[in-house]
Amino acid sequence: MTQTSNHRRIRTMIVEDHFVVRVGLAAIINSQPDMVNVAETGNGRQALELFEQHLPDVTLMDLRLPGLGGVEVITGILGKFSGARIIVLSSFGGTENVFRAFQAGARSYFLKDVKGRELVDAIRAVHAGQRPLPKEIASCLAERMPCAELSPRELEILKLIASGQSNKDIASQLAISEGTVRVHASNVFSKLGCSDRAQAVAVAFHRGIIALD
Repeated sequence: MTQTSNHRRIRTMIVEDHFVVRVGLAAIINSQPDMVNVAETGNGRQALELFEQHLPDVTLMDLRLPGLGGVEVITGILGKFSGARIIVLSSFGGTENVFRAFQAGARSYFLKDVKGRELVDAIRAVHAGQRPLPKEIASCLAERMPCAELSPRELEILKLIASGQSNKDIASQLAISEGTVRVHASNVFSKLGCSDRAQAVAVAFHRGIIALD
């Protein structure tokens, strides 16, 4: 690496579907003498194309995007560019959101109420190979790690429970017996540390396992 490239600015890309937030982030980044924002989009699929076109040093990634979700975009980028450095910047905490983002390969995770100075410091840190972790995000990870993973069927039944369906309705919809539904539901309660349907739904929303539409 030449001396010139050592001193070049950190090139960022912003993936955020809210225009005002995107503009604000770009303004903060471009105000820094050692940074420049080279690409931005509010669409997940376009983010994959723009990343390949611009190869930014650090990408700021929202999780809820039209076209393709943020976790899928992270997975897609890292599948082709294993050295990509991605910071999630989301309105949503929740243990499951945080866990999935890091599982996909994110280097750091901040909520959107982060202060500008903290964010640009995080961009520099991630660019330098570090993994800055705010206390609230570290707490989410610590809460999530001991939790057993829900199976696809358990997650499916949890979502149907959250929609207000009875065991009988769920059994009919999935073409399984009510007894099988009860077994799966019991496994869900156990894995979430809950004793009933209402508590399981509340915990699932809190952790981001299921989302409000």
